[in-house]
Amino acid sequence: MTETPRTDRGSRMVWVAIAAGLAFVILAVIFAGRFGTDPGISSSPLMGKQAPNSDLRLMDGSGSVTIDDFGGDILVVNYWASWCLGCRTEHPALLQGADAYSEFGVTFIAINYQDSPDNAAAFLDELGRSPATVYTVDDASRTAFQWGVIGLPETFFVDRDGIVVGKVSGPVTYGLLSQTIELIILGEAIGDIKTGEVENR
Repeated sequence: MTETPRTDRGSRMVWVAIAAGLAFVILAVIFAGRFGTDPGISSSPLMGKQAPNSDLRLMDGSGSVTIDDFGGDILVVNYWASWCLGCRTEHPALLQGADAYSEFGVTFIAINYQDSPDNAAAFLDELGRSPATVYTVDDASRTAFQWGVIGLPETFFVDRDGIVVGKVSGPVTYGLLSQTIELIILGEAIGDIKTGEVENR
């Protein structure tokens, strides 16, 4: 019986390893092209589409508003709750952003999600309200379903034509808000941004 020389066997193992490595690289390129190279990017089915014309009850009980009521404005639509730690973290940035951009045709809409009225009010009493923000309630989570909310906090950006042009999953900072709003004012594309993990009740 003839024994395969060790040198041939070693060469064969080297070629197998090279082939396996090439296959891994090819698969990595395919998946990178399909899903993107930035692990912070998340998908939103609303991107590039008309914002849902949600009917939102005002927190103060004075009536309701719809997204269409603010036609022509840039909208920053933020889903929040008192039980959401990330919402507490980002709240000062939202207050600052609403006040800073109210004169530029930018409206902030805060939508309270799966929360009790008392807890939501206590949250705002503690951390503050902005007169430039419209505080609303998502009754029975109806609008969250329309917007595709998967956790809190989530913030959507709508341009002056009513098109959803950006989304942030996780807490926002004032710097990110400012940069995003100014890009929308200039007509630039935003896309999806993930700043951290979102929370569910």
